[in-house]
Amino acid sequence: MMEVMIVDDEPAARRAVRECCEREPDLKVIGEYGDPRAALEAIRRQPPQLLFLDIQMDSLTGLELARQLDPLTLPLIVFVTAYDHYALEAFEVSAVDYLLKPFDDARFRAMVDRVRRRAHGAEGFDRHGALTALLEQLEARTRVRAEAQPRVLAEAGSRMHMLDVSQVEVVEADRNYVRLVIGRDSFHARSTLQQAERSFQQQPMLRISRSCLVNMRHVREISRTPRGDFILVVAGGTTVTSSEGYRESVRQYLEKLKLAPA
Repeated sequence: MMEVMIVDDEPAARRAVRECCEREPDLKVIGEYGDPRAALEAIRRQPPQLLFLDIQMDSLTGLELARQLDPLTLPLIVFVTAYDHYALEAFEVSAVDYLLKPFDDARFRAMVDRVRRRAHGAEGFDRHGALTALLEQLEARTRVRAEAQPRVLAEAGSRMHMLDVSQVEVVEADRNYVRLVIGRDSFHARSTLQQAERSFQQQPMLRISRSCLVNMRHVREISRTPRGDFILVVAGGTTVTSSEGYRESVRQYLEKLKLAPA
């Protein structure tokens, strides 16, 4: 029996992985975490044999979490990712596996079969060295792409516009598109929110819900609802509200911005 932990800040994504694991007779889920920092402490207390780890998390990314794991108790890692094939090339040459969102049962079973073969043939293999090499490749590729894309193409009405990513205040999912808000203007681009998030990596983007990113460079006012969710007003006047699932990660982000007491 292979003990499994799942780390993803989206409840639906955790549920999808958990349900797939439950259909495999040799996988036993011993932990499921939406908070990556709590997950890191749990992994240190009780290292699993297999770790499903989302790459894109707000308070601590999957790559950052993986770097903090103990090399002596390092589990087999499956990165659950929405990265495109440009970045996935790095996985193809590594012993660290990946699961591309969205996935179905067939893709999950194929990935688990590869993990089983690697687990059985792991003797003498430098698992930590392979992970370190992979993280360096992914982070290098991420930097190159972010630096090479200071502008994005989006449309408004019947015209296409080149937008400076530093000027975009809010990014919201809108079916098969994302809506980009600059002041009182809004534009649409055919993209998922996760793809847009990668394009805006050089900006201080904060995910406040499953469907909304806010460029914290443009936030002018913050308040809270009676339930405790955060209301953010950006420079152009647009108001957005955090969801319950992201309340804690938003709070932690804002705490870091406070001035230290004298």
